[in-house]
Amino acid sequence: AKSTIIHQWLPGSNIAVNATANGYRVLFSPADMWYLPHLSVTWQQMYDAEPCAGIADELCETLVLGGGGEMWGETVDASDIQQTIWPRNAAIAERLWSPRQLSSDVATARLFEFRCLLNRRGIAAAPSSNDVARAAPFQPGSCLDQ
Repeated sequence: AKSTIIHQWLPGSNIAVNATANGYRVLFSPADMWYLPHLSVTWQQMYDAEPCAGIADELCETLVLGGGGEMWGETVDASDIQQTIWPRNAAIAERLWSPRQLSSDVATARLFEFRCLLNRRGIAAAPSSNDVARAAPFQPGSCLDQ
């Protein structure tokens, strides 16, 4: 592999496909899907954004180093940063270590339970069923009654 690492940030870009085809290592965090302040992007959409789409298996395994959700502070403060990050960042993390063929359908129960675990540990994770991140639950109830 070449010594330069390419970070794919631009949405809709083929940079990861082109870079790996030319022997470069890449990090994947597309702004349209994994930029956490984009509140209208659901955890399901984040989970289904496949870092290795269009990349051969052998290149994905050796040249796609990983990725991550991006969180900048222009739309958050101490009152809502945790709800902006969690549980959607967990969907990104699971996507990065899961086989390509898995979709968000297989992760729904895990993400709901993980959100509850975060809440029990004092982390103010937003409901997993929200259409808009960091919105309040639509009704009171137990953590699992999202």
